[in-house]
Amino acid sequence: MTKTTAKKPSNSNNVVPGAITIPGAKKSDKIAGLSLALLAIGFVVAVMLSNLLFNGWKIDLTENKLYTLSDGTKKLLSSIEEPINLYLFFSDQASEDLQSLRGYAQRVREILREFEDRSNGKLKLSEFDPVPFSEDEDRAAQYGLQGVSGGIGEDPLYLGLVGTNTIGDEQNIPFFAPVRESFLEYDVAKLVSNLATPERTKIGLLSSVNVTGAIDPRTGQPSQPWMVVEQARGLFDVQEIGQSVTEIDEDISLLWLIHPTGFSDETLYSIDQYLLAGGKALIFVDPLAEAAPGEPMGQGMPPQPGASTLGKIFEAWGLEFLIDQVVLDPVYALAVSGPGGQPLKHPGIIGATDETIDSDDIITAELETVNVSAAGYLSLNEQSSLLMQPLINSSDRTETVESMLFQFSQDPQALFDQFDGIGETRVIAARFSGPIKTAFPEGRPVGVVNPESDRQGVDKKEYPKHLLESVADSQMVIVADVDFLSDRLWVQVQSFFGQRIPSAFADNGNFVINALDNLTGSADLINVRSRGTTNRPFTLVEGMRVSAEEQYRETEQTLQTELARLEQRLGELQSNRQEGSDTMAFTPQQQTELDRFLQERGRIRTELRAVRRNLDQDIDRLGSLLKAVNIGLVPLLILVFGVMVHFGKRSARSSA
Repeated sequence: MTKTTAKKPSNSNNVVPGAITIPGAKKSDKIAGLSLALLAIGFVVAVMLSNLLFNGWKIDLTENKLYTLSDGTKKLLSSIEEPINLYLFFSDQASEDLQSLRGYAQRVREILREFEDRSNGKLKLSEFDPVPFSEDEDRAAQYGLQGVSGGIGEDPLYLGLVGTNTIGDEQNIPFFAPVRESFLEYDVAKLVSNLATPERTKIGLLSSVNVTGAIDPRTGQPSQPWMVVEQARGLFDVQEIGQSVTEIDEDISLLWLIHPTGFSDETLYSIDQYLLAGGKALIFVDPLAEAAPGEPMGQGMPPQPGASTLGKIFEAWGLEFLIDQVVLDPVYALAVSGPGGQPLKHPGIIGATDETIDSDDIITAELETVNVSAAGYLSLNEQSSLLMQPLINSSDRTETVESMLFQFSQDPQALFDQFDGIGETRVIAARFSGPIKTAFPEGRPVGVVNPESDRQGVDKKEYPKHLLESVADSQMVIVADVDFLSDRLWVQVQSFFGQRIPSAFADNGNFVINALDNLTGSADLINVRSRGTTNRPFTLVEGMRVSAEEQYRETEQTLQTELARLEQRLGELQSNRQEGSDTMAFTPQQQTELDRFLQERGRIRTELRAVRRNLDQDIDRLGSLLKAVNIGLVPLLILVFGVMVHFGKRSARSSA
């Protein structure tokens, strides 16, 4: 008998019996795979295109735009014609444990790279790590860079910059001090500017006072130059200009005016046209120039000091300067020798400190003390188109007195009678910028004759076209005091084997050199102001700390006073111990008192520790809250958002 086996129906499609077959499922899997492949290819292509199209693009989200160069720096970099090499020396290995210095070095590196990127290939930056006893360290020393000691026995730390140009000139920044972070961009831009234009800057000095050390016409004896002029000559090409000048040469980068008095209209016109043509100026005027001898008052009387101003030029600019008013300041009055050698404060001789000196301007940023004597003050009227930025102010209790009264006052204390308790702040020195107009709208004054035209066969000189207004915004620094420059107010000079050795006790000389240096730079460099710093204090936390200190300071002081009293009583008890033959012991009453004092001292110290803990408890709570938000709340919000998106898509699919 043959056994017949039932044949199972074939399933060519390998479909599991009972399974539900979805039409087109295999096709959808292929589409999904293809989509993923295309997405991956698109991502790679997008990355490549972004590298090509958006290379170098940056977004600066800092509040003060710390990583964005100013417009002045950008214009300076675009004007570089010859290649400049920059060498950054930073002790990377030696500073591994100094995170603050490393952070600042990274800030320096980033701004140097930004300079390099913006220079159109004219700047090339190279970096070196001057490890001890290496060639890089020797090179850093040869360039004049300074190594700062990190501690006893530690290797010196370098963070300096050297720049060279194609003709062999060198400029350096010996060390990037973190305290000058706000001027980091300016310092680097100044170095680049000096290398881009290496010629020595020419300054025209026009003064009615003998400041250059010429023969004194009154005595016939040679006089020493003022130290500030001598220092300026060591850095700049200072050329004297006669008071009868009728035109100022175009190659003069800066006009330095000192005590402009007795100038003719022709001389004033030359000054006017020079400044309208884009010239820059450092001007010193005075209501009572004690350092400048004036005309004798009568037979046998000494010459009296006089006032100086630019008169009609100031009026055309809308600049107000009263030539008969002297500033008196009781807050910053300096001491002078009175009768019998007793020191007396003189309200007309003022020592401005960093509280009244602008710390944000490159000229005055690092100055600590500036002395003035019989100074005037500056202001602008409502019609002026100039912008005034005060550099040196008086206190807010300043009064003024007539210059004649000040001049003949023999008792400095009598000047204090001028104060009525009201007072106001006066501007003694300021930076001025903006458009200006001519003081000679009718043209060149009549009578200006070219000396060369008097000679036979020499044609009369052709003067430049008359300007009615400035061709660009003016750049000037004006100081309402000429005595500011005199040696007696800021420096002691000693002679050492024929050399004059200065010893400065005020920063007047630094002010002048900074002003000359800043104003003789390009207009783009002058416009580079101080920037913010990367150090961003927690203002909320600082406010909480100050509030807590105010709240608990009185309690702490009370406890400290009580603790000091108890420790004094303990000392008295120990000094009154009863002496025995072998030991020194307390009486029972003293021992009881001592135990009580010790318990009280322990209690006070516990309360003191609690007060000091309470000073920071609000800050600690804020820190805990921020941690909870960052660690827990933010991820939770992301999770909730993801769940909402998921269910939203699911609901949309269900509806479809």
